[in-house]
Amino acid sequence: MSVTDEIKDRIDIVDLVSESVELRRAGRNYTGFCPFHHNVNTPSFVVFPDTQTWRCFSECDDGGDIFSFTMKREGWEFSEALQHLADRAGVQLKPLTPEAVEEQEENERLRALLEEAVVYYQHNLLHTDPGKIAGSYLEKRSLTENTIKTFGLGYAPDSWDSALVYFQDKGYTADELRDVGLVSERDKGGNYDRFRNRLMIPIRNRSGKMAGFGARVLDPEDVPKYLNSPQTQLFDKGKLLYGLDSARKNIRELDEVVIVEGYMGVIGPYQHGFQNIVAQMGTALNEYQLGILKRYTGRFIIAMDSDAAGQKATLRGLNIARETLDRTTDIVFNTRGLLRQEARLKADIRVLTLPEGMDPDDVVNRNPEEWRNLVETAQPIVAHVMDTLAKDQALDDPKVKSAIASQVLPLIDDIPNSIERDAYLQRLSRMLEINEQALLSFRPERKKRPAFKTRTELPPAKDPTLRARGQRTGELYEAHCVGILLREPDLVYKVDRELGKEGLTRFDEKDFQNTDFQILVRLIKEALKQSEEEPRDYVISHIPENFLGIVDELLVRTENLDPKADKVLEDLMRAFLNLRKWQIVKSNDHLRYLQESNHENGDYKAVEYQKNITQFLQEKHKIDKAMKRYTSRTAAFNS
Repeated sequence: MSVTDEIKDRIDIVDLVSESVELRRAGRNYTGFCPFHHNVNTPSFVVFPDTQTWRCFSECDDGGDIFSFTMKREGWEFSEALQHLADRAGVQLKPLTPEAVEEQEENERLRALLEEAVVYYQHNLLHTDPGKIAGSYLEKRSLTENTIKTFGLGYAPDSWDSALVYFQDKGYTADELRDVGLVSERDKGGNYDRFRNRLMIPIRNRSGKMAGFGARVLDPEDVPKYLNSPQTQLFDKGKLLYGLDSARKNIRELDEVVIVEGYMGVIGPYQHGFQNIVAQMGTALNEYQLGILKRYTGRFIIAMDSDAAGQKATLRGLNIARETLDRTTDIVFNTRGLLRQEARLKADIRVLTLPEGMDPDDVVNRNPEEWRNLVETAQPIVAHVMDTLAKDQALDDPKVKSAIASQVLPLIDDIPNSIERDAYLQRLSRMLEINEQALLSFRPERKKRPAFKTRTELPPAKDPTLRARGQRTGELYEAHCVGILLREPDLVYKVDRELGKEGLTRFDEKDFQNTDFQILVRLIKEALKQSEEEPRDYVISHIPENFLGIVDELLVRTENLDPKADKVLEDLMRAFLNLRKWQIVKSNDHLRYLQESNHENGDYKAVEYQKNITQFLQEKHKIDKAMKRYTSRTAAFNS
């Protein structure tokens, strides 16, 4: 992605233009009076959210994107507008070096490779005998050939090298095939097909460009059930929503998006005309995904399974949605008659509960009208959370009452309509059998997201001692390491391999002093041992509820990692080696203090301390030697 594309990705043109032009919604678009010429009669200025462009259809007869609008409004050259918008978007500008040009060209070649892979896998599905097993599965899911072609579905042969041989014969290198995640590298050298005997589902970004694949097992004995492309330059699961490329137009037209789990939850309903549906990648929505969706609509319907796991995942998604989506400010009177401001959520979030044991495509295949009715009758967020929290609870227990009230009252506060707020407050009062006034006085203060220090505030990798940084230094390194591993658990294997090369001990939870981090590291290791789910999905689905806030903070601080896998590994290794070095320096200081103290008291066991100090110094020397391999490029958290 080029730097201008990245800036456009982060700045919505409607938000930008609205700062200086009063816009009114007109269907899918927005209109207003052109700010570049005098006109008070006809709103000739139009903003097109779908294409992220603007145009004046009157005197100016001009148009463009966020850059041209900023240049015209401020009278700036492109370079000035670029710098201003980059600062606003939090994008660091770098000179377009020959290497950067080469990287852009390389990305285009990699996307071309993925497009050819779509054709390759679909040919295997439609025109080969082995592909009939996938065809039979799709037939059971009631998918037509037209739908199969629309979504580019295909079949990966039950072979270790079919794709490898095919694409190498077409002139692609093994490195390129690994870079897009089509093949994996063997530990002892060589490569093999990552996807074997699986239904192949192309995954595109919202612009329709290929990013990677999702692959479903066809043999019930195979695991995991779904296998995605690995993290690559083009594929970042946390920044993708399956089906958005084909759904965004309908989302805009209907002013509503339905969010489901699973690829078939998008494909099946699409075939029946329900084309405003996207699927989250993984087990939980994140802020980036919701930030993209809010460009198209303010009405979100989250489809959830009826089981406890589905309810838990949905509540987590609702919390993220509340933190992410825009708010408006109301001026109200408090109990003393004084003015105060309250933020109201500028979104309509609802929950659709699926029939037990059914996916969206099961419902729509049974009866399309049943799906339409589920969408139309989706519960408002407050009603759903109230019912979910109260289910099977002893509502006469004061602690239960308090716990439910503390979770529901912030949701009621979010509602823009005062009548609806009062109605839900009355409903909560009746459900808990608590006086409304008592609920109002109990209302907890809105939690503010803890401010995290930016990566630039981490100690630099070349810091010689780290002594003066105090305990906070170790916590920062620990947080950074765990944050990366929550996103990419598989990196544990690579870290162990790199440590082994330097004669250092393997990665271990004992490397972390923070107990919370130790627990999360154990969970990450458990995820790597099991084979039923992808490690990252396993971690997310098994996070203890009281750890959700911690995990959210860790993910926030690592949300802007370099998309290149090798750079992420370098980033992690730098942080981890610095963590060990910091621990050695701290332990060494403690030992020297004990040595000096005992020596003054005539205790010559201090010689034993000297042996430990020597061992620490030897370990530190190994770390310093290893660090040289990972300081050739600027660390992601020091950039």
